[in-house]
This record gives sequence, structure tokens and C-alpha cells, in this order.
Amino acid sequence: MTTFVSVEDVRAEAVVRMDTNTRNYYESGSMSQVRNANLIGRAAADNTLAHNSADFSRILLRPRVLRDVSSVSLAACILGDHVSAPLAFAPSAMHGLVCQDAEAATAKAASKTGSLMVLSSYSNTSLEDVKSNCPHAPLWIQLYVHKDRSIAEGLMKRAEAAGYKAVVLTVDAPVLGRRLNDLRNKFTMPSHLKLANFSPEQGVASQSARISNPDSTYVKQAVNKGAVADASLSWKDISWIRSVTNMKIVLKGIMTPEDAVLACDWKVDAIVVSNHGGRQLDTTPSTISVLPGIKAAVDAYYASGKSTSTSGRIEIYMDGGIRCGTDILKALALGANAVFIGRPVLWGLAVDGAAGVEKVVEILHDEMRNGMALLGVTQVDQLNPSCVQLKSLL
Repeated sequence: MTTFVSVEDVRAEAVVRMDTNTRNYYESGSMSQVRNANLIGRAAADNTLAHNSADFSRILLRPRVLRDVSSVSLAACILGDHVSAPLAFAPSAMHGLVCQDAEAATAKAASKTGSLMVLSSYSNTSLEDVKSNCPHAPLWIQLYVHKDRSIAEGLMKRAEAAGYKAVVLTVDAPVLGRRLNDLRNKFTMPSHLKLANFSPEQGVASQSARISNPDSTYVKQAVNKGAVADASLSWKDISWIRSVTNMKIVLKGIMTPEDAVLACDWKVDAIVVSNHGGRQLDTTPSTISVLPGIKAAVDAYYASGKSTSTSGRIEIYMDGGIRCGTDILKALALGANAVFIGRPVLWGLAVDGAAGVEKVVEILHDEMRNGMALLGVTQVDQLNPSCVQLKSLL
């Protein structure tokens, strides 16, 4: 692991270690699949997966000089919890595809690095076992709402009882995007793995299985049991979630100022600016390109006096395309309270389990500290739009 000095170094090794189906499942976006692997994860194709990463290069940093940067701190708070840096682990399904210890290894890395982790409900390790492996960092649970609402209700109650701090409702997947490689490969979870948060009787089928193998007995049984995602989910269901749990509510998948304002109206605690890593609707803008407009809309909402929330201002997070520490600094400067990484965590897992994830975090933390010192800032809350120069962003 000492030979890896960038996240791209880790990725290059990880993709070699993955089998073809796993590599295609994790590395692909929806529809357009062309990538240029020689550009540090930047893609050459005109698609969402490509732009998520490439658009960071259209933002330039503006360094200030002759400032005392002898002590640089990454320390931050995310929804009231102290973390080592404003860098968290995004939810991603089935870590058992790349690591025998699955999400238990991810949790150990989160705990050791002081990083918030969002556990996918479609994990291969139960939420209780993940909690036991993560004593020193906050945990959130990601949620898909199934047609049988008792499934999601039970999951939320278990998570709250286990000590999870927030529920992250994925709002950009009423149906699954057309992931061409998964369709070609008829991707499904290997038989030696299980969705550990659900009982066999519940018969939960992952979204991927529904699309890739719609005629399988497994999927047909799930549909009959109401154990598939509910496409009728709407804003009013936030009230239902609030009636079920006292955990904080985060909406993941906000891509427009209009929906950000609605999230404020519904008094959720935070939003994640996300296009699902380019895996849902293709040719949407990159997350970094829409972040400034969403931040401006939220600022205007609170400045107008419309907010009646007693819990404070909504927090804004972002994921998608982050491959180096300066990407994180740019996102923070443009209004994100924190950023989430998905694929880089999986790359670390594939290379060396928990130690591999720790290495990814170490690299990103080192790059953040270096970048902040060269920018002339010593704390993450000093990052603001004056630190960046935009060129031709939407």
C-alpha cells in the first residue's frame, strides 16, 4: 500500500483485481459507457459519469500568499457529529463483491479514520454488525422505500435502536437507470452473498436484479411480496418517515434548486447533491456544476424568512466524481458542508480491505491539507467562493 500515492493508483490496482461482472457493475454509469482510464478517472465521453469527474478541472483554485499556514486542521462537524474531515463514505451496495469482510471492513476503516459512514440497506453485512465494527465514527442508514412499507419501517427502527444517527432516503431511484453493462451481463448478486438486512421471508430484490433479470423467479417473488422499490414515493412520505423514526432525515439525489427549496419546506435536516454516480438518468449535469445554484437557492430561502424550522439550517452535501483532495476543496468552497465518496471506498476495499480504505482516506486527507496550505487557509470553514475561479460551468 505504501506505493500508492494517489486515488488513481488505488483504482488502477482495484480494477485488475475485480472480476468482469463486478468491475462493470461498480465502474459503469447508465447508458453511455465510454471512459478514458488514463485521465485519473476522468472520462472522455459526453455523459454524466464523465462530467461528474471532468468538470472539477473546469474550476481553478485561487491561492493567497504570505499567510500563516503552519497549522492546518481538517476537523469538521456533520449534522452535529465531530469528524476528522468533511469527507464521508457514501452508501454503495454489496461490498462483499470486492472484499470477503464486506461492510464490516468498511466500518472498521470509517472508525479508524474518524469518517462518517452511510450504510447501504442493500449491504452484505447487517446494520448491527456494522455498528459493532464502527465504535468511533457516526453511522447513517441509507433507505429505499419498498411497496410493503413495513420493510422500510422495520429497517429504520432497527437502525435507530442500534445507534444510527440519520436515515438517508435515496430519492433519485423510483426506477433503476438503464445500466447497459449490467443488462448485457445479466448482473445479479452472487449466490454466496446475501442482503443481510432482510430476512429470506421478506424476499427483497435489489433494484439491479429487477432490471437485469426481470423474469427470474427471485424477482417475481419479490414483486409479489411488495419487496421492491415503491415508485409512488413522494414528498408527503417524509411525514411518514418522521412518524416512524427520530433519526435525522437526509435526502440523497437532489439536483435542482427547486427540489432543494422543497426539501427546506419539508424541514429535512440535510440534502445530498447527487446523480447516483452517473448510474441513473444519463446526460444530467455534473453534481459540482449544479452545487452553486443549489447553495444560492438555499441561501435565498433562509434570507427570505420563509423557514419555520426550529432545528436550524439545512446542510448541503455533495458526491460524484471526487478523485483527489483538491476536488474536495473546490466542493467545499462552492457551498458543500461535506462531500461523500463511493467508488474510491470500493477501490480501497478491493485492494486491501479495511487497510485499503484507510489508505484512500489518508491520501485524500494529505491532499486536502497540502491544498489548504497552498491556498492560504487553515480551517475548512475558511473555504468560500473567493477560493475558486469558475470557467464555463453551467
